[in-house]
Amino acid sequence: MRVQFWGAARTVTGSMHLLEVGGRKILLDCGLYQGRRKEAFERNRSLPFDASEIDAVILSHAHIDHSGNLPSLLRAGFRGGIYSTSATRDLCAYMLVDSAHLQEHDVRFVNKRRKKQGKKLFEPLYTKEDALEALKLFRSVDYDRSFEPVRGVSVQFRDAGHILGSAIVVLDMKENGRNSRLVFSGDVGRRGLPILRDPQIAEGADYLIMESTYGDRTHESSGSAEELLRQAVADIVRRGGRLLIPAFAVGRSQEIVYRLNQLWEAGELPRVDVFVDSPLAVNATDVFRLHPECYDSEYIETLQTDADHDPLGFAGLRYVRSTEGSRKLNDLKEPAVIISASGMCEGGRILHHLRHHAVDPKSVVLFVSFQAEHTLGRKILEGLNPVRIYGEEYEIRAAVRKAEGYSAHADRTELLSWAARMQERGDMKHVFLVHGEEEGLEALASGLREQGAADVRIPERGQRFEL
Repeated sequence: MRVQFWGAARTVTGSMHLLEVGGRKILLDCGLYQGRRKEAFERNRSLPFDASEIDAVILSHAHIDHSGNLPSLLRAGFRGGIYSTSATRDLCAYMLVDSAHLQEHDVRFVNKRRKKQGKKLFEPLYTKEDALEALKLFRSVDYDRSFEPVRGVSVQFRDAGHILGSAIVVLDMKENGRNSRLVFSGDVGRRGLPILRDPQIAEGADYLIMESTYGDRTHESSGSAEELLRQAVADIVRRGGRLLIPAFAVGRSQEIVYRLNQLWEAGELPRVDVFVDSPLAVNATDVFRLHPECYDSEYIETLQTDADHDPLGFAGLRYVRSTEGSRKLNDLKEPAVIISASGMCEGGRILHHLRHHAVDPKSVVLFVSFQAEHTLGRKILEGLNPVRIYGEEYEIRAAVRKAEGYSAHADRTELLSWAARMQERGDMKHVFLVHGEEEGLEALASGLREQGAADVRIPERGQRFEL
C-alpha cells in the first residue's frame, strides 16, 4: 500500500491524494488548486497521473477545492465511480456546473480584452457539458454505511461537521493478508456551530491524513464574530455604504444568513436590505432544506418550534438569481449588505461588486473564511493596493475586516482535541498533514508530537509513502 500527495500538499487548496492498494488506485478528492492564475490553470489542466488508471474517487465534500477538478479528470480519461454522501452529490450537481459556467464566463470576459490586444485567446479548463458528464459517475452512500469502491477496500463516511454532507473518510484495507485502517479527515468542522452536527471521530486508525488550515491559530468566539458582523452593518448604515461579504456559496452563505436572522429577531439589526447574490448559494440553500439528516438538534428544534418560520430567510433578505438583478446591485446608492461568492474572490459575482463598491471609502469588505495564499481575497485582506480584477487595476478604499469566528474549519485547539480523541482509540503509526500553509502545518505538527503522535509528516507535492 502506498499514498502519494498531489494536492493540498504544503498549500491549502487543490485537495488530491492518490492511494494504491492491491494494484488498484483510489483518488481521495479531486479539487481545484487556487492561487496565482497561470500556475493554477496549468496545475489544474495537467494532471500528474494517468486518469484512465484511477479506479475510483472518494469525495470528502463538495467545496470546489476538493471536488472542482472532477470534470478535468473525466476529460483526461477517468471512467470509474465517484463516491460521496447524498448531500455532497446534490451540492455538486450545482457546484460543478456553476464552476464550469464561471470559467467559461471569465474566459469570455478576459478574451474580449486579449482579442483587442492581439494576444492568444484562452480556453476554459472545462465546460458545462464536462461537468454534467462527471455527475453521471456519482454514487451516493449514507453516513456509517460500508461500501467497497475496489476489491480489498471497505469504506465508511463519518460526519465531518464542516459543510452539508461533508465526510471523514474511513478506509479499511486488506493487502497480502494484512489489515490496516487509514482515515482521511477531509476538512474538520467545529463543535457547537448552528445548523450542522458536530464532527465525529474514527477509532482504530493506523494512518491519518489530516487537514491543518488553522493549525497555528484559534478563532475568536462566536459572540465576538457576531459583534463584528453587527458592527459592520451598523457602520455602513451610518456612513451610507455597502457591506460586501465574500462567502462560499455552500456553508458560509447559509451561516451568515442564519446569524443575520438571529440579529434581526433580537432587534439588533438596523433596517437594511440584505442580498444573497449568488445563484449557487440560492440553489445550495434549497439543497440544505432537502437534507435534515445533516442537521444538529438546535436547528431541528428551531424548525419544529415554528413550522412557518424559515431560519434562512427574514424580512429585508432577498436572494438574487438573475444576472440582471445582480447588475442592479452595482448601482445601489442606499446602504445594503451583499453576500456573494466566491469566498476567496477568485471568480463569480463578488468580483463585480468589488469593482463597483470596494472602491468607495464608505463601504466595508468583511472576510468570514480563510483566504489562501496568492488569492485576490488574501491580497485585499493584507492591504495590497491596487489589485487586479479582470485584468484591470482597482484601488480598494473600503474598510477591510475579518471575522474568523465564522470559519467552518476547526481551529488549532479544536484540531488537536479531535486528533487526541482519535489517538485515544487506537495505535496510530503515521500522521500526514495536508491542506495548510507552512506556519499552520509546522505548528500543528509540533502540537501533535507534544500530544504523543509517534510520527508526523508534512508531505511535499508528489511525495510518495509506503504504508
